Amino acid sequence: MKKYSIPLLLLTMTIISSCSSTKTVAESNKTPFVWEGANVYFLMTDRFNNGDTSNDINFNRTKTTGKLRGFEGGDIKGISQKIDEGYFDKLGINAIWFTPVVEQIHDGVDEGTGLSYGFHGYWAKDWTNLDPNFGTKEDLAALVHKAHAHGIRIILDGVINHTGPVTAKDTVWPNDWVRTGPTCDYKSFENTTACTLVANLPDIKTESNQAVALPTFLIEKWKKEGRYEQEMKELDMFFARTGYPRAPKYYIIKWLTDYIADYGIDGYRGDTVKHTDETVWADFKTQCDYAFETWKKNNPTKVLDNNSFYTIAEVYNYGISGGQDFDFGDKKINYFKNGFNNMINFEFKWDSQKDYEFIFSKYSNKLNNDLKGYSVLNYLSSHDDGGPFDANRTKTIESGTKLLLSPGLSQVYYGDESARSLVIEGTKGDATLRSFMNWEAIKSNPETQKTLLHWQKLGQFRKNHPSVGAGIHKQISAQPYTFSRTFSKGDYSDAVVVGLDLAIGTKELSVSSIFADGTLLKDSYSGKEVLVVNGKVTINSEFDIVLLELKK
Repeated sequence: MKKYSIPLLLLTMTIISSCSSTKTVAESNKTPFVWEGANVYFLMTDRFNNGDTSNDINFNRTKTTGKLRGFEGGDIKGISQKIDEGYFDKLGINAIWFTPVVEQIHDGVDEGTGLSYGFHGYWAKDWTNLDPNFGTKEDLAALVHKAHAHGIRIILDGVINHTGPVTAKDTVWPNDWVRTGPTCDYKSFENTTACTLVANLPDIKTESNQAVALPTFLIEKWKKEGRYEQEMKELDMFFARTGYPRAPKYYIIKWLTDYIADYGIDGYRGDTVKHTDETVWADFKTQCDYAFETWKKNNPTKVLDNNSFYTIAEVYNYGISGGQDFDFGDKKINYFKNGFNNMINFEFKWDSQKDYEFIFSKYSNKLNNDLKGYSVLNYLSSHDDGGPFDANRTKTIESGTKLLLSPGLSQVYYGDESARSLVIEGTKGDATLRSFMNWEAIKSNPETQKTLLHWQKLGQFRKNHPSVGAGIHKQISAQPYTFSRTFSKGDYSDAVVVGLDLAIGTKELSVSSIFADGTLLKDSYSGKEVLVVNGKVTINSEFDIVLLELKK
């Protein structure tokens, strides 16, 4: 094991305290961005921050909705505003994933939980246009530019599985594009893919390679908006270049990958992946890569690094214990071999009921063996999982520690860091998970601020050290609980030592397996500096956690 000493200080970073100024891009870039160790912030665009009140009502979406089932005003400008304020920098976020912003159906539907509009972004009407409630393409371009200036990657949310529901204002797509039945029963692969998720949610025939014409309503819409000729020209060029048949899935692939070529987004999260034919995503990734390289070629001064385009799959109920396969009962599918770098890990919230070492060693072993070359996105709460780890927000400190120090990518669902309530009286179904961000509590509530500070310290430590999420975990001591993480890639190497559930006050930790005697270290949690003597460090702090890194 390589021991780290003062001469090996290159490429390490110190923690940014909650009250210090935001680091410059130049400083941040000293630590390479590694997708496998990313700290991803997932937000619902409509529920995060309202940066432009002038776009709050469009298409006469003014009907009374079920509680938290209408548009609440959040938009792209609101996200940009928080980037400018340094909110994500302080939280140690280096990638933001937000819900789809393409144009939604114009009317609402009641699926049994009250009238709902497409505030969540998953009810597409026109993939080529942004919904005015979320903002404009200029707003999106500005957001990507601002994020990149802060060293933050942008992940869009892509839906290929279905269109939005049919309403009096929203025409059903032609039957060579979609099926309107049967409803999925999830008992087999076919009854999970060749079916509709729910009634009145037309399912794109992703298994089809049959050439189809554009829907009449879409042609008329584009003509009315004055962009029909341009859209058709681009489609002709896409199909001529790729040689794909004009099947439904390829139209949508073209429309989604345009956002990469046009704006330089860095990744896509694939929605409802297990409900589609799996091969669609391999083609999708091919076109994502092409679009990303096209953007880089056209914008050489804006390229952040040599990372490839990144894809994350939502395969509902996939867990890390399944390795590379998802089991439908009658068929197993490897989505990593069909275009994905990463899969959302629905198992993490259950594993988090166990102790630290169980979680950390399990995940390190899985990611460095069965899943080597890939990764998973861990979460404790999300927008459509009705069983979050800490529904009542009584374990916010523990939640932050387990999520942000676990191997794999971390998903901070908006408000995890501020104990935003997940139990909203009067809501039905998943609406309770989707309240507006609790900015007022962050501003004025001391307990909220204490929780946020904990998440900021751990988030910055994770961001500054790829070894935390992408490295190899090794327990140093069971009591006091201490472990190391080590990571190397090319000429870059990184190592940290962490202690948890320690004594308040003076504590002694063994670090000899990582840091040599005479090495000056910094505890990123307390800000205190310590020297390695006889393979150990002694720290006196008011906290029960220690995050050791090389002192810069």
